Amino acid sequence: MPAALYNPIFTDEAKARKWVESQIWPDGPVCPHCGAVSERVTKLGGDAHRDGLYQCNECREQFTATVGTLFERSKIPLCKWVMALYLLMASKKGISTHQASRMLGVSYKSTWFMMHRLREALREGKFPGPLGGKGKTVEADETFIGGLEKNKHRSKRKHLGTGGAGKEAVFSLVERGGSVRSHHVPAVNAKTLWPILVSQVDRGSFLMTDEAAPSKMMGKEFGRHQSVNHHIGEYVRGEAHTNTIEGYFSILKRGITGTYHHISQQHLKRYLAEFDYRYNERMALGISDMQRTEKAITGIVGKRLTYRRTNREA
Repeated sequence: MPAALYNPIFTDEAKARKWVESQIWPDGPVCPHCGAVSERVTKLGGDAHRDGLYQCNECREQFTATVGTLFERSKIPLCKWVMALYLLMASKKGISTHQASRMLGVSYKSTWFMMHRLREALREGKFPGPLGGKGKTVEADETFIGGLEKNKHRSKRKHLGTGGAGKEAVFSLVERGGSVRSHHVPAVNAKTLWPILVSQVDRGSFLMTDEAAPSKMMGKEFGRHQSVNHHIGEYVRGEAHTNTIEGYFSILKRGITGTYHHISQQHLKRYLAEFDYRYNERMALGISDMQRTEKAITGIVGKRLTYRRTNREA
């Protein structure tokens, strides 16, 4: 077992709770019911109250650090949740539910639910701002997630050629030296990709794409645009290339093929959020596994995900 997993917050419930409180309440407890800050909140102690219980002096409601978060009402110990998040953040190509279940000592079904809730915490509801800008380069490309048609049962094949038939399309944007944003899209065409591109990339950016027709048309709206033609074996022409986004896709596909093996359509967006988050908080930017975990834990606030929603949400 990695040395980092001997941290007491992964085995001791009280220490795990204190760690979670320190991360989501850096300036002291905040009431999730009315928003009252620490000066108006009292910690309840003694044998009559459970550990980590607070009472708001404004609305008189009681709460803990897990109220209003993904961990609320969970029967699974908080230290197991923290360890699960660390495992997810420390695994570059993801960690299978079976592997996590063995390491956590939690049932497979519960672990599956835990991991999806944690991936939901990593999803950005609203991006902070556009990628790129003047003097910066953004690469845009698409890929397809799914097995080869020839390997499927004859009744499920759409055709035997190459391309995206029978697969799920993913459109990604990456700023060189910066962040990546991936989107599960219904189709790869200008109508689908254009709204994503113009809303999430600064118009002053230097846009890099491949030879695809939609990319060529969209590139005219940006400060500079160059493309490379992979069909004729051209991958680099001066500073024109899409190697950065292709590198991200290689990590994504190795994780899906080697770790997860199969990803359903309705959950693909959560897996993309997982791989995006690890890439955006990568070690090349000086962020350690534990620092990545500390940043990720703040995403649990304000998000609830029931088993029914996890299993059925499209």
